[in-house]
Amino acid sequence: MKKIFGSLFVASLIGFNANAQGLLAKSENIFTHQDTLRGSITKERAWWDLKYYHLDIKVNPSQKTITGFNTVRYTVLTENNKMQIDLQEPMQIYKVTQNGKELKFERDGNAFFIRLTEKQKVGETKEIVISFGGKPKEAIRPPWDGGITWNKDKNGKDFIASSCQGLGASVWWPCKDHMYDEVENMLISVNVPGHLTDVSNGRLQSVKKEKDGTKTFNWYVANPINNYGVNINIGDYVNFSEKFKGEKGDLDCSYYVLKDNLAVAKEQFKDAPRMLKAFESWFGPYPFYEDSYKLVEAPYLGMEHQSSVTYGNNFKNGHNGHDISGTGWGLKYDYIIIHESGHEWFANNITYKDIADMWIHESFTTYSESVFIEYYYGKEAASEYIRGIRKMIRNKSSIIGSYDVNREGSGDMYPKGANMLHTIRQVINDDAKWKSILRGLNSTFYHQTVTTKEIEDYLSTQSGINLSSIFDQYLRTPQVPTFEYYIKDQKLTYHWINSVENFNLPLKVNFDGKEMWLKPTTDWKTEDLKSDKTNLIVDRNFYVTVFNITE
Repeated sequence: MKKIFGSLFVASLIGFNANAQGLLAKSENIFTHQDTLRGSITKERAWWDLKYYHLDIKVNPSQKTITGFNTVRYTVLTENNKMQIDLQEPMQIYKVTQNGKELKFERDGNAFFIRLTEKQKVGETKEIVISFGGKPKEAIRPPWDGGITWNKDKNGKDFIASSCQGLGASVWWPCKDHMYDEVENMLISVNVPGHLTDVSNGRLQSVKKEKDGTKTFNWYVANPINNYGVNINIGDYVNFSEKFKGEKGDLDCSYYVLKDNLAVAKEQFKDAPRMLKAFESWFGPYPFYEDSYKLVEAPYLGMEHQSSVTYGNNFKNGHNGHDISGTGWGLKYDYIIIHESGHEWFANNITYKDIADMWIHESFTTYSESVFIEYYYGKEAASEYIRGIRKMIRNKSSIIGSYDVNREGSGDMYPKGANMLHTIRQVINDDAKWKSILRGLNSTFYHQTVTTKEIEDYLSTQSGINLSSIFDQYLRTPQVPTFEYYIKDQKLTYHWINSVENFNLPLKVNFDGKEMWLKPTTDWKTEDLKSDKTNLIVDRNFYVTVFNITE
């Protein structure tokens, strides 16, 4: 966690990988060849469509190594004979084969370029098998600093987990490490010491006891999954389960915690079905019924791994016992359960194509916290919460990042992005329509990767309002629009300053005890108030600043 953000602000940025962000470590907009290889759809990626992985690994805690194989199944889109596979140092690819024939490859930093000898005919489905291994990067401050966490529980047993948003899944296994192409389904086989359990994504198909005393856990993921959503969690786990009666029928919910935490988890994890009830109402059905919902204790704060949400909030409400909003509403629920599970809709169901558009994950998911509050405690409570998190906004740089170089925008995507959405809700001024838009997003873009433009266009089309200047203002500049006005001779004169060109956010105000709507632009406008009073109040639910010239 970087002190530049302030401890409270950083604490709220679950899933935000400060290490990968790079803006804190590099000069802004200075990128390398490796950034381009990692962040762009290179010609060595573009020609093939990813279909299936079988990730088959052995985890050795005593040596802190991961070794194994990844079978990659793909469909040929255009003829080519050179394929990019990503695996970060110090991990190594030992051998690559296709139909039993060994292939040559060369390494360029964290990218491997494999020479395919068979003709790659358009429309054909083919496979390669990658043998790999090594000591993956160890996470120092997960989840912000990604990699593998090698911990011990209080009984001295190994407690291991992966976390790699931003940094990329290729930190621990070889893959096509770009978000635009999600694998359609996946088998994850994890071999661990016999006294431990591995929990990964999807459903547990089998557990095989090996002759050497180890166990192999086989997990099958039936739905498309993004690379960083793939995870391993290894520990002395026990589990309990329940069925949630949801919009698509019975949803299997399983909870995995360290043995000593079973009793406290059974109480704290009651927030999981509460979350599912609220979010299904607002966002539509949980997107991964086929793969179940799991909440898994991890040796770090938490992460949104698809159908295997990781949890490390010490079984406390709020953010490790703290209300990030300062309103009291944040202590009504367990922040990690709600926030990280909200990502099942916004991150795992709807996924950015490029990490520059990470706001799609984090703004909507931060907003989901208020949705949970509204469902159980009312609309005003939710609005108070959203207004409360404004104190964490820095307004130093834009929310949109840099494209094609694996670089997200500023951490303001969390509190500021949520307040942008809250402001748009005020503009739409129709709660039923707003709810239908949020549900519509998750059905229209079901299991898809998207761009900012697609999300912007959808909200504008479905609301019937051109929201483009609002998105430009809040996503692409660090400026907070200022409503500047004065009242003189029973007339209100006003406009927007500190804003993008042609900014036209409608604004609800209260004048002399009466609600009225204004349509300010960057040009001056005048309204006849027919009153000598000057007590104009801008609705607090709009994230704007206000300046009365006459005061």
